Order: sequence, then structure tokens, then C-alpha cells
Amino acid sequence: MNYIWPLMIIFSFICAIFSGNMDAMSNAVIESGTNAVALAIKLLGIICLWNGLIKVAEKSGLTASLAKLLSPVLKLLFPELKDQEAKQAISMNITANILGLDNAATPLGLKAMKRLNEISDDKQKADDNMVRFVVINTASIHILSTTVAILRSEHLSKAPAEIIIPSLLTSGISLCCGLLMTTVLKKVFK
Repeated sequence: MNYIWPLMIIFSFICAIFSGNMDAMSNAVIESGTNAVALAIKLLGIICLWNGLIKVAEKSGLTASLAKLLSPVLKLLFPELKDQEAKQAISMNITANILGLDNAATPLGLKAMKRLNEISDDKQKADDNMVRFVVINTASIHILSTTVAILRSEHLSKAPAEIIIPSLLTSGISLCCGLLMTTVLKKVFK
């Protein structure tokens, strides 16, 4: 990927020169940069709000309650995981993903992965818990697509929440396929 993006940029620049579209390319670069900064600022507000609420949830004991509530699911997904701190971090990540707080789920996912690495026997390789967690986190099953709905609303969508059912179906299918593949590949490579 470190080579693909620069090559694409250089190729676009060369094409713009030879086709006489340097003005259009310059305008597009400036407009895209402005839009990217505006989007980053909007998302930053959402991330700060949810991360603040997550800190309050941790201090109030809500994360421990969520871990207990999700414990049957976590026992099924992570049968050999005994570490309570890792379970709490995974629970918060799953909860943030279920609520559609993709960007707020990222720090929670990093915290969970850090804890899983700390309790792992081999610090240089991903163990089964880590692989399974990455699959679950990447599938990011969510009931409410909050971030996407906000972005669709910002771009004047007439029905910003209509994405909920399709995203629930696709994330559910990707989660099932991912978990199935982790099970199959674990048996193949062990």
C-alpha cells in the first residue's frame, strides 16, 4: 500500500498534465482537502462525546455490568479467556460496535487487543483470542448505524436511517463467515 497510493497520485498528476486538466485537478485537491478537514472535525466531536461517556461508564461500573451481561456470548466466542479486564474491554468494544459507534469503538478495540497481548503466552504472534477478536471487531455488527446515519444526515439524505437493516444483515453475514473461517483455518493450520 505504501507504493500504490503514491503511484496513483503521480499517475493522476501526469494524466492531468497531458490532458490539460491541471486547473480541475488543483481545484479538486483543494476542495477534497477542505472537505476532509471538515469531516474530521465533525467526527472528532462524535468520538470525544462517546469516549467521554465510555470513561463515565467505566468509572460507574457499567463496563463490569456489560461484561456480565455479555458473559454467555463471550464464553461461547472466547471459551479459554479468563481475564476479566480483557472481557470488559471486549464487551465495551462489542457494545460500541452494536450501537454503531465505529470510531469510538476503535480505542476500546485497541485497549482490548493490548490486554489480550499482555496475557498471551507468545507476545510475537496472535493467539486464537486475538484472531477471533479481530474478526468480531472487523465485522462490527451493529444495530444502530449512528455514525453513518449522522454522515448521511449531514449530506441531506431524506432517510438517513434506512441503512440500518442492510448494514445489520451484511455485518451479521460477515461475522458468521469470519468466525467460520477462523474455526476452519485453526483446524487446518494446527
